[in-house]
Amino acid sequence: MTPLPFNRRDFLKTTSNGFGYLAFAALAQQQALRAATTTPLAPKAPHFAGRAKRVIFLCMQGAPSHVDLLDYKPKLTADSGKSAPSIAGRYGQAKLMKSPWKFSQNGKSGLWVSELLPNLAKHADDLCVINSMATDLPAHPQAFTQLHTGSTQFVRPSLGSWALYGLGTSNENLPGFITINPPGNATRTYGSAFLPAIYQGTKLGGTSLPGAGAVARRFGGAPEQASIANIKNNRYSTEAQRTQLDLIQSLNDSRLAQDGGVSTEVEGVIQSYELAFRMQAEVPRVLDLSKESAATKAMYGIDDTETDTFGKQCLMARKLVEAGVRFVEITHGNWDQHFNLKATLERNTTQIDKPIAGLLADLKARGLLKDTLVIWGGEFGRTPHSQGDDGRDHNNKGFTMWMAGGGIRGGINYGKTDDYGYEAVENKMHIHDWHATVMHLLGLDHEKLTYRYAGRDFRLTDVYGTVAKEIMA
Repeated sequence: MTPLPFNRRDFLKTTSNGFGYLAFAALAQQQALRAATTTPLAPKAPHFAGRAKRVIFLCMQGAPSHVDLLDYKPKLTADSGKSAPSIAGRYGQAKLMKSPWKFSQNGKSGLWVSELLPNLAKHADDLCVINSMATDLPAHPQAFTQLHTGSTQFVRPSLGSWALYGLGTSNENLPGFITINPPGNATRTYGSAFLPAIYQGTKLGGTSLPGAGAVARRFGGAPEQASIANIKNNRYSTEAQRTQLDLIQSLNDSRLAQDGGVSTEVEGVIQSYELAFRMQAEVPRVLDLSKESAATKAMYGIDDTETDTFGKQCLMARKLVEAGVRFVEITHGNWDQHFNLKATLERNTTQIDKPIAGLLADLKARGLLKDTLVIWGGEFGRTPHSQGDDGRDHNNKGFTMWMAGGGIRGGINYGKTDDYGYEAVENKMHIHDWHATVMHLLGLDHEKLTYRYAGRDFRLTDVYGTVAKEIMA
């Protein structure tokens, strides 16, 4: 689009001569042209008919212990206390440690689930439990980055950004990708990198929230404080803001014209300003939980001390995807149990179990689960041997994630680790394979979803990735 020949000097000149109306009329025409021709978040056709339309990613930062939650290992129980088998010489001196919790079979499928997750167990027949996940490195920063971007070290677009870039969103008044309670030091996990800035995640809450006391330190901010920064303008009316923004956008358009009409930075600013203006009316309405029924709040565990925070975040996620947001991620931290495993893992699972079960039930009751892909997991798993008397070390060679809805076959285990849970030995699913599978469920071919940057075509899965079609309904 060629911008109208209007700049700040012209604006001041026409205003001083009494022709301010003509200046603003020109600006209004310019904004109408932009709205008609620049819609980077508009819905896009997938490569093929997708099974899922949207994603909710429940990210458990710190690496949940798969052998205590969803990877039942009878032999680990039988051999507990024995010297751990040596793998690459690393574990030779360690002792195997059985899970302190009992497992039982659940649902018609007989899926094995730990007693730590009694509410999730009721949804066993909706779950595809992937017991054969693997990632490259057993270090949190690198593995957490790879979980989100496919790379352990380079700044790359996040999974949510790729999904939004490939599909757009169905509500132009909301961001297409929202991250709830993200870690304060992990901005690259929701960044767009070299993709246009409009595709980056919008932060909702987070560990940097001030003034929430113990709740903020423990959970990353109280839900009632979780909002998008500066969503309300207390100084100007909507009309005055629109007038102000029109002037600013005219200056941005002039700069864009000076850059030859192509500047991802300026275009990103223009688009984000317009989205921010529209969001002022939509965001408070969508995030308002006060009109939800008492039964719905109880289902999510809202108003219960242990489950209130994560319950509200899960309910927010349902409301956001229902309103048209393409990708929502919720982060729950403190799963790094090198010691004090029994107490802290029990605390963590208590906080998330009922809210997640409530989310699955709510999505199903509203007819949303069938085309909403719900994902749960962390950056890697933990060892079947003990670390100290009551802890487990990092394990990147075999761990568990689960998916539900969005075209997934429920009530199945996919892949497996060895008898102790050290390493994936059947249907190994690397993070690249998992990314390829998520994209496929959304109707996107991970090999075709590319972006030209620095002289080459980049994609989420780099040159890797195999779609696990066996887990699809």
